[in-house]
Amino acid sequence: MTTRIRNRTPELESHRLRVPSHGFEPKETYGFLRYLQHGFPNPLVRWHYHEEYELHLIVETRGKVFVGDYIGQFEPGHLVLTGPRLPHNWISADVSSEGIELRDMALQFSHEPLELISKTIPEVREIMPLLERARNGIEFFGMSDLAQQYFIQIRESNGLQRFIHFLEFMQELSYCQDYQLLSTSQLQSFDDDASLAQVSAIVNYITEHCETQFSMAELAQRVGMSESKFSRFFKRATGNSFTDFVNRLRINKACQLLMETDRYITNVCYDVGFNNVANFNRRFLALKGMTPKEFRRQAEDRFGRL
Repeated sequence: MTTRIRNRTPELESHRLRVPSHGFEPKETYGFLRYLQHGFPNPLVRWHYHEEYELHLIVETRGKVFVGDYIGQFEPGHLVLTGPRLPHNWISADVSSEGIELRDMALQFSHEPLELISKTIPEVREIMPLLERARNGIEFFGMSDLAQQYFIQIRESNGLQRFIHFLEFMQELSYCQDYQLLSTSQLQSFDDDASLAQVSAIVNYITEHCETQFSMAELAQRVGMSESKFSRFFKRATGNSFTDFVNRLRINKACQLLMETDRYITNVCYDVGFNNVANFNRRFLALKGMTPKEFRRQAEDRFGRL
C-alpha cells in the first residue's frame, strides 16, 4: 500500500512570501516583470513551484539542483529557465555559518502577455519556442557573464526600458544553441495542424497508458500507418525512437513515485509498466546516471536543511 509523506509534494509559492524582506521588489515597483535576489539561507529556498516562468542565475556557491525529476550539480554562473508549475530548488553545500548575502538573481514573468503580444507583433514570436522548451527546464551554458549583465540592467531600469532589456535577453537565450533540457521529453512542432493533432493524440495515449503493455505495431494501426512510417513520424515528432520515448516516460513516472511515495522500488518498477526489475534498473541508470535507490536518497535533499 502506498504511504504518502505530507511534505514530499512541492509547495505552491504564495504571495505572502513575495515580500521585500525575502528579496522581491516591492509590488508597486514592477509590472509584467518581477525581479528578485536573495542570499542563502532564505525562506524562498525550498521545493516549490509557481504559475510564472523563472529565469534563475546562481551568483555564488555550489550544490545540488532539482528541476522536476532532474537532479544535477550547480556552481556560480548556473543559468536555468523553468516553465510554469515546474517544481525546482537549489541547495547549496559549501556555505559557512555566516551564510551568503547574494546567491541568486531571478526574473519571474507570466505567459499570457507574451502570447498575446506574439499574435500581433510577429517579431515576438521568435521567443515562443524558447518558452515551449522551458516546460522542461532549460540549463544554458556559456551565458553566465552576459546573463549577469542583463540581470543588472533589468534590476536598475523600469518601464519600457526594462521590457526592452528583457526582450533582448530572451532573444539571446533563444539564439543559444548550447543548452540542455532538464526534465521529461519535448515535442517538436509540425508545419500543419493535422500532423500536430495526430502526434498529440499518440503521445496522450502513451502518457495515459504507459503502465500497460502495448507495442509500436498496435499504435501504428490505431493511426493507420505502417510500422516503418510510424517509426519515422514518431522520431520526427519527439526526437526519440518509440522505445526510447516510452522508456523515458516510464522512468519519469518512476521518478515521481520515488520522490512522492514510499512504495518499494520493485513495486514502482511494475507500477510504471516495466515487467523486469533488472531492465528497469538498467534503464533508470542509463537515463538518470544513478540507481532508483540513489535517486530516492538524493531526492530527499530537495527540501534543504534550513
